[in-house]
Amino acid sequence: MSRVRVAMLAPISWRVPPRHYGPWERFVSLLTEGLVARGVDVTLFATGDSLTAARLVSVVAHGWSEDPGLDAKVAECLHIAAAFERAGEFDLIHNSFDFLPLSYSGLVSTPVLTTIHGFSSPGILPVYQKYNRRSAYVAISNADRHPSLDYLATIHHGIDTDAFRLHPAPGGYLLFFGRIHPDKGAGEAIDVAQRVGAPLTIAGAIQAPATSSDSWNRDSTGSR
Repeated sequence: MSRVRVAMLAPISWRVPPRHYGPWERFVSLLTEGLVARGVDVTLFATGDSLTAARLVSVVAHGWSEDPGLDAKVAECLHIAAAFERAGEFDLIHNSFDFLPLSYSGLVSTPVLTTIHGFSSPGILPVYQKYNRRSAYVAISNADRHPSLDYLATIHHGIDTDAFRLHPAPGGYLLFFGRIHPDKGAGEAIDVAQRVGAPLTIAGAIQAPATSSDSWNRDSTGSR
C-alpha cells in the first residue's frame, strides 16, 4: 500500500523551524516532522536552510526577512508556483501560506487544505470567500473562525513539550510571551496583572498594527 503524499507549503519569511520568531514556520515544522515520524511521505516547500526530515524543495536559500537582497513578492510568487507546478505528485497540498495560494487552487486537481492562522486585514477576506467551496479550511481556534467561511475542523496548535522545562516552584510573576501587537493580548495581560496585583514581564517582538497596504507581506505585518 502506497503512502499518502503530502506537500507542505510553508511561508518563506524565515526558515523552518525559525531561529527565533516565526510562529507559522514553527507550526509547519512541528506538523511536518510529526507526519514524517508517522510514515507520511512529506515534501516541504520552504527556504533552503530549513531543517527537516522531509524532502525539502526551495527556490530561495534564506527567508526574505533574513536576506535584505530578496524581493519578497518575487520570492513568494516563485515559491508558491514551485509547489503548484508539482501538484500532480501529491495527494494533498497543505497550505500554511495564507490567502495567496488559494488563487492557484482552482488550476489543479489536487485537494488543497488551508490552515487559516488569522486575518491580517479585512481586505483579504474576499479571497477566502471566493474559494470557500473549492478548498478546505482549518481554524486554529473557535474564536478565530469567520462567520462567512466554512471550516472542516478547529485544530489547536500543538507544542513540543520537550522544549519547555518544568519549573515546579512559581516564579512570583506573570509572563506575556508573544508578538506585542494590539490583537495579541498584551493589553489584556496588563489588565489582569493590575487586577491581581502581580508583576508582569512582557517579552516579544514589538509590532505596529497592519494597514490595508501591508496585507501582501503578512509575515511581518499581519496576524502572526
